Parts: sequence; C-alpha cells; structure tokens
Amino acid sequence: MRTGYFYSLVFALLSSASTAVLAAPEAKPGAVEPSVVMAATKGVTSAKVDLNGADASTLHRELAGIGEAKANAIVTYRETNGPFTSVDELLEVQGIGKAILERNRDKLEVN
Repeated sequence: MRTGYFYSLVFALLSSASTAVLAAPEAKPGAVEPSVVMAATKGVTSAKVDLNGADASTLHRELAGIGEAKANAIVTYRETNGPFTSVDELLEVQGIGKAILERNRDKLEVN
C-alpha cells in the first residue's frame, strides 16, 4: 500500500514538472533576460551626484551609507545654509562623518 502511494506521488510530481516545462514560453533568440540586464547595470553609475541639485531620493539611492534620514538632512542643510561650495562642506551635515565622505568622494560634485 505504501509503495503504491509513493509511486503515485512520484508520478504526480514528474507529470506536473513536465507540464510546467511544456507550458513555459519559449525564449526568443537574441533576447536578453531583464534580470541579466539589471545585474549588469546595477553597479554602474552614469554621472556624479551634484550636491546642490540632487533630491533626497537620488542621494539615498546613489551614495553609500546614506539612508533616507541622512539624505533628508543633506537637503535640509542645503535649503537652510544655501548651496554647497565644496564637497568637504558635507561634513557640516548632522550624521555625515569623514568615513562616509571618503567612501563617496569620487561620486560627488558641486556645481
């Protein structure tokens, strides 16, 4: 009895797997999967982040170690004190230290 039940389960598993393979859409030749494109472009940044022009979501997305709160603090500092005159002025923002600045220095610019 147990052997018959086991064979029934194996048959059901194999038949459902074969049905899933047959029902899957066929890949177009030359088509690139979106996951491959996302993986290839994920670490690539096209340009530097302008401290005087970037919004909080851009700062959060592009800079390492900058969360939503620190990104909002950067924007608030800029609105309160005027535009940044240098990248080093970022150290004046609450929560931004030398380590975060050095980690992101090559990604930042001031226009």
